[in-house]
Amino acid sequence: MNIALLIAGGSGNRMGQDIPKQFMHVDGCPIIIHTMQCFQRHPDIDGIAVVCLKGWETVLQAYANQFSIDKLKWIFPGGNTGMESIHNGIYGLRDAGVDGDALVLIHDSVRPLLSQDIISSNIAVCQAYGCAITGIKCREAILESEDGFSTHTSISRDKLIRTQTPQTFRLKSIIDVHEEARLKGIADSVASCTLVAEVGGREMYIVPGSEKNIKITTVEDLEILKALMHTAKDEWLK
Repeated sequence: MNIALLIAGGSGNRMGQDIPKQFMHVDGCPIIIHTMQCFQRHPDIDGIAVVCLKGWETVLQAYANQFSIDKLKWIFPGGNTGMESIHNGIYGLRDAGVDGDALVLIHDSVRPLLSQDIISSNIAVCQAYGCAITGIKCREAILESEDGFSTHTSISRDKLIRTQTPQTFRLKSIIDVHEEARLKGIADSVASCTLVAEVGGREMYIVPGSEKNIKITTVEDLEILKALMHTAKDEWLK
């Protein structure tokens, strides 16, 4: 069984809007629904779970009904942090009777341009190796700064990976990681891949991502999303 677990527990304060960013409309459709449609269309996704911001559960279900997202099977409460929201989602799936061998594709609800190929690659790599982390090689020159203003140190980009989502694990495996994190006092890791690294002892495997697989965090990101949604690749480009 392959389950998409969308993390939509945040309030989107950095966007500076009155409505949570995942529920903002683009082309007449909430961003979270655009994201859910990526998994709804994929033939190998059996179900969708959403970790939802408190108070928005009914709105989410109503939108899912309106846009025919019939793979939505579970809605879990959001946490105070991203890590806590993921915790609520994976333990919620376990408590709902989902088998520990099920693949869980943990994905940001505000990455609505996820390709079908990335979903397929996550499933294939996780089936073969036990986990899959979507990422792209870093192309920019990297500097290190203590204050965000001045610097005298550069970091080689050759080995750097910019991670995206989905990040895919077998359900039992990612629950084990969260259990180890609890025992070690790790409570606020920024992503599942960083949590795995902080806990230690596990290899992770990279799935090629895409520059189009952007995370909508700021108003500028929203402008980029709108542009990408209305841009078609020229026929002469291979």
